[in-house]
Amino acid sequence: MGIGARITAIFGLGALLLSFSMGGLSYFTTRHFLLAERESAAQTQTFANALTLLSKIESGETPPSGYSALLASLDAGSDSNSILIHRGVAYTSSISTSKSSVPARLRAEVVGGTVAMQTYVTGSHGQPQIAVGVPIPSIHAAYFEVFSLSDLGHTLGVLEGTLVVAGVVTTVLGAALGRFASRRLLRPLTAVSRAAVAIAGGQLDTRLPSETTDPDLEGLTTSFNAMVDQIQSRIEREARFNSDVSHELRSPLTTLAASLEVLERDLAELPPRAQRALQLLGEDLRRFQRMVGDLLEISRADAGSTDVFLDEVSVGELVRRAVEAGVRTLGDGATAPQVHITPDVEMVHVGVDKRRFERVMTNLLENAENYGGGAVSISVDAGENGAGENGAPGQRSIQIAVEDEGPGIDPSERTKVFERFYRGSASGRRGTGTGTGLGLALVAEHMRLMHGEAWAESSAAGGARFVIALPVLDENDSSTW
Repeated sequence: MGIGARITAIFGLGALLLSFSMGGLSYFTTRHFLLAERESAAQTQTFANALTLLSKIESGETPPSGYSALLASLDAGSDSNSILIHRGVAYTSSISTSKSSVPARLRAEVVGGTVAMQTYVTGSHGQPQIAVGVPIPSIHAAYFEVFSLSDLGHTLGVLEGTLVVAGVVTTVLGAALGRFASRRLLRPLTAVSRAAVAIAGGQLDTRLPSETTDPDLEGLTTSFNAMVDQIQSRIEREARFNSDVSHELRSPLTTLAASLEVLERDLAELPPRAQRALQLLGEDLRRFQRMVGDLLEISRADAGSTDVFLDEVSVGELVRRAVEAGVRTLGDGATAPQVHITPDVEMVHVGVDKRRFERVMTNLLENAENYGGGAVSISVDAGENGAGENGAPGQRSIQIAVEDEGPGIDPSERTKVFERFYRGSASGRRGTGTGTGLGLALVAEHMRLMHGEAWAESSAAGGARFVIALPVLDENDSSTW
């Protein structure tokens, strides 16, 4: 769960616990108060009716029908019934009431001369009742009244339902309040997150607004902007340093290359050891020249001074020409790989910088030559939406894959191989390992400038498979390019 979700959950849980705690306290307090009031009223009424009954019996006002009629004449109310146990015989005010309506324990206590009261549940539906018993020793009798608590149970049921609904509503409102509060509280953090994402994407001019009314955020804003200023300054210094060093190296390298050409003209006249030394010198010098050229191009990309010219071309023609140019660059010993182009993408148009695309294909072929024994096939087909690690969902693309039959790339290194000067374990176990460590970094940089992407994976044969993806040009909006 995110921070916002956790805050919302805490507010909701807090509202739930608080509402049900208060609801439970209110329910049981009300229940206790109502029950105590009902018990007190039941005791008062029972004592009053017992005195009335005693006075009528002692005055001889017993009706001809006996004690049952006398009990029925008492003011007991509609929710209660009277029972008189006289010399072991029970008389009731209603045919629905009997001696067994009073719990045996309560009868025993009252008959024994003790005033008692008991709350209990009777019947198949569990009807709550109160029974109050008063002994009348002067006539050797015990008087009971049984009160129904169904109206009290109904009242408590309504109260319970109301409190539950109120608790649910309070919980929902608490969660809504937590959601609102989390958005308000996390709004500054969201701004910092967006700024950090933009900076990670290369937008080094991104800053947080310096004007804020919250004193708690003033320090964060100032520190964040100062940190980004330092990062931008350091990156610009490093880019300028790389560019200056590369420029300074080009002049002596040009002189060395010219001198090497003069010596190579008389290569046949030199002794064998000198010829070998001159060949090694030539290979390292040309490798050095490529490295300086790559550094210059990367430094221009870092400085944002690169020019990209995107042309609308068909995929088939583009790939074939780029492969031919790459094979020529590798020299006479390189073999041209087989190019397989799916018929349905042959004439699909993409927007590319032709020079950069040729450089991408050359670098991929050279990488396969150096580390995988040479490229064996190049396949071109339609790409799936969101393919690759940085694929953009919903974007149609053309995927161009270069495969070799080398030992492949470890999964943990498939993203690192596109870093500058990273060669990893491949430099010691794949092929000759004569690369500069900048070729794949330039591939990723060129693809980024052409709105594409590049990634590495394993081929079906177990070798390395480098894939580049170019977005399909929208025929209805060619101005995009």
